[in-house]
Amino acid sequence: MSDITTEAWVLHRGQQGVPDAGVLKKELYSFPDITEDEVLVEPLFGSWEGNMSHALQRDPVDICRMRREDRIVLGNSGVLRVLRIGSRVSGLREGDLGVIAPAGLCDKYGYLVKVVAYDAPHTVGLLAKQTKFHKSQVVKLPYNTKYSLQAWAAFSVRYSTAWSNWKIAYGCFRLQVPEADEPAPFVCGWGGGTSLAEVSLARIFGCRASLIASKESRLNLLKGMGIVPIDRRKFSALNFDHEKYESDREYRKRYLQAEATFLGIVREVTDGDGVAIFIDNIGTPVVRATLKALGRQGVITTIGWKEGTSTCFSRPPECINRHIHVHTHGSGLVEGADALNFAEDNNWLPPVTGEVHAWNDIPQLAHDYASGKIETYFPVYQVNSI
Repeated sequence: MSDITTEAWVLHRGQQGVPDAGVLKKELYSFPDITEDEVLVEPLFGSWEGNMSHALQRDPVDICRMRREDRIVLGNSGVLRVLRIGSRVSGLREGDLGVIAPAGLCDKYGYLVKVVAYDAPHTVGLLAKQTKFHKSQVVKLPYNTKYSLQAWAAFSVRYSTAWSNWKIAYGCFRLQVPEADEPAPFVCGWGGGTSLAEVSLARIFGCRASLIASKESRLNLLKGMGIVPIDRRKFSALNFDHEKYESDREYRKRYLQAEATFLGIVREVTDGDGVAIFIDNIGTPVVRATLKALGRQGVITTIGWKEGTSTCFSRPPECINRHIHVHTHGSGLVEGADALNFAEDNNWLPPVTGEVHAWNDIPQLAHDYASGKIETYFPVYQVNSI
């Protein structure tokens, strides 16, 4: 079988030892034709994800070098249309619309280990006019879905990831605190699209929910969604650095003031109980304060490590307070379909706002996202026409 060649925005491998940021180049890109278990698709809409920016910044790694490939195509959240199916593919047919399930490599239980169009080798993402996926990586949209394709594009990665994490975190909390004792636990998260997905899911489960954000537009959005907004600007110095904390008296003073302000707000919004489930996808700069904000039998749960991969905590108070620490990564293969069906039935989709970025404007989108100019949690771009 001959290769398939298509137009794509391509990221090239960086130079060895040179800390350069990557750029996207519009080029022709070729990949092998589909096998009997694969599906050829054309992306319609995609959502720009944090992992795409990490790849361009080559932080924490040069993904091209990690995959041992000179050129890769990013993009692992979006809506696609099926063009052709392999002989062993069932449940999908030409013309079907679906979302991508980003599990590129799974363990024996079906949980994600490596991510499609990121660290999974030889995978081609949605920044291509055509690409292919294994049949298990395409989740078909409901026929005549009530929601927009743009919303589903933003849904596919962050909401399925939040679904998987919430199932574990909420289950752990209920192991210690039955619903009869606490029917509406307080859930809080540090701002971001996945955290927004999870706290909005918590509301559907009857929880009180809050999210921390620093942009006025986002704070207003949260209020409109029935989520308690916490203004990050009131404690902007809450950025813990152990070395500075020990050596810089002024830094220590500023940090402790910010931490006290943050914990005071938490006491107020939780009526003094502390947070039951705290979603922390940031890491090192905030984990100290996050743990102090947890109530007894509280759960700290994380899906990522945006600003720090290593965390440190004191074991005695964690044991005494019966805190549970949950770590997950992505979602399992079967969870993608479960999350999608739940979303359709319960109106659990991203609040997509703002413009849809054109195909030729994707490099500008990448720049604006990295520089913090994008207001929405879910910036959407278009690849092919509907």
